[in-house]
Amino acid sequence: MNETLTVGVLGTGIMGAAMARNIARAGHAVRVWNRSSGKAEPLAADGAHVAATPEEAVRGADVVLTMLYDGPATLDTMRQAAPGLREGTVWAQSTTAGIDAVADLAGLARAHGLAFFDAPVLGTRAPAEAGQLTVLAAGPPAARDTVRPVFDAVGSRTVWTGEDGAAGSATRLKLVANSWVLAATAATGESLALARGLGVDPQDFLGLIAGGPLDMGYLHAKAGLVLENRLSPAAFAVTTAEKDARLIVAAGRAHGVRLDVAEAAAERLARAAAHGHGDEDMAAAYFASFAEGRPPAE
Repeated sequence: MNETLTVGVLGTGIMGAAMARNIARAGHAVRVWNRSSGKAEPLAADGAHVAATPEEAVRGADVVLTMLYDGPATLDTMRQAAPGLREGTVWAQSTTAGIDAVADLAGLARAHGLAFFDAPVLGTRAPAEAGQLTVLAAGPPAARDTVRPVFDAVGSRTVWTGEDGAAGSATRLKLVANSWVLAATAATGESLALARGLGVDPQDFLGLIAGGPLDMGYLHAKAGLVLENRLSPAAFAVTTAEKDARLIVAAGRAHGVRLDVAEAAAERLARAAAHGHGDEDMAAAYFASFAEGRPPAE
């Protein structure tokens, strides 16, 4: 499908704004809405129409993309948008919403005759801005040709996980992937904090494991943010990471799986937010290792 699409993007935070910008750059007509309008208005310079309401943003759209904070926010926003929706519109739901919330959102889609895609993305600010996200998607094959140009605009590849978006197979895979991301982030922060506490140069630790089986690019990326004080702007904010951690813990609990690391990561992120790091990159969970929210002697 090569013709120009009209795409309504609801939610223009770190990820949504980048996705909307890349959809517009791909030549599609984009309408954007955000609860805080100041986050949507800069997209006018990229050719997007900034809508005053969710209903206005989705009116006449071929595809609606939601990238909001969580499941309840998405459900509320789409209920507001409902009068502007037309039967047969494709809804690509990219919020990390959790398994139960996906079922609720799919129910809303059925009630309005929408083609529902469970479509979370893997990646943070930089890949989002570069159009290099990985899209995890489940949805009806008959509507894939319609949504594919949108996925191609925001991502470098699409991983199809199923044909029924309501089953949440894409969200399930996203939660598993995010559990690894959160564990690696928490381990990075704790290792750096322990090095600080024991008087070990963190570069000695990084050099010790460099090039071996314990080394990983993600460790260096997140450690660099902490050591070089580059925690803002966030690639993925502490508060959002905490929300995802709690979704992961809840999903595991509902399926008989105890996730001690994810639960501890959620608490670390909550402590970091309480110390004023909520809007910083999730690597700022490092500060949760210290009683006063900062290393001694700082």
